[in-house]
Amino acid sequence: MTSETINATAAGTWRLGDLTVNRLGFGTMRLTGSGAFHQGTPSDRDRSLGVLRRAVELGVDHIDTAAFYFSSLRSANELVNSALAPYPDDLVIVTKVGPGRDPSGEWLPWARPEQLRGQVEENLRQLGRDHLDVVNLRTHGRHSIAEHFGALAALREAGLVRHLGVSDVDPDQLAEAQAIAPVVCVQNRYALDTRSEVGDDVLRICGEQGIAFVPFFAIAGEGGRKGADGTHEAEVLDIARAHGASPAQIRLAWTLHRGPHVLAIPGTGDPDHLVENVAAGAISLSDDELARLA
Repeated sequence: MTSETINATAAGTWRLGDLTVNRLGFGTMRLTGSGAFHQGTPSDRDRSLGVLRRAVELGVDHIDTAAFYFSSLRSANELVNSALAPYPDDLVIVTKVGPGRDPSGEWLPWARPEQLRGQVEENLRQLGRDHLDVVNLRTHGRHSIAEHFGALAALREAGLVRHLGVSDVDPDQLAEAQAIAPVVCVQNRYALDTRSEVGDDVLRICGEQGIAFVPFFAIAGEGGRKGADGTHEAEVLDIARAHGASPAQIRLAWTLHRGPHVLAIPGTGDPDHLVENVAAGAISLSDDELARLA
């Protein structure tokens, strides 16, 4: 496959409510720093803007971002706005609320329900939108999310949000949210080397109910926010060599093979890595290869 033929459409499509997106999307966290949300060394600004524009050129129509993706030098939402506004009609921007900052600037892992409107409005201002396509509630622990999700449902009724999703949830929390308002996507940590029984259960439930399942850290795996550590299992390396692909591409391909409802949102500040990530959407793994990876 040449660079001219690489396109996110090769991964197929899925629905976020009434919005159809290519299953291979783009996550913005890495643009602001390689560490946890507000830490790490950000990518060069001009290069970051170029990566975002190139992603859209390559058919990416699903951008994942958040107001709390920022460092002392970079804001993911500001980069998205600067690079892509005025936005293409088919571009779906997914953001999330829950974590943030308190008035003193301290990290706030879990906002109060009454603070969520302010977080939604912050995303609207930064992105330059009059409504948000999809807002995920990023949870913090295994407890009831009814009050928080209800607050977001009210904002959806008010027209500030088109669709709602949840992030880092177990099956009970997903069911709790669904009893309040429709859930179009679930963002959970899930990768070849970070699977869990809860993760597999949520993935299965989403498939049964037609909900998009959107893993984060699909490439980084155990590395999480720090990024991939460069080590890979022997089977991943063998299969990568057989396909003339990188281990990261095989990890992404495996993710997309978990079901037609599974999306991928790999993030990078490197233009070459972006092309590799998008190209992974066209890799077809055999049943034998999937069994070996399992």
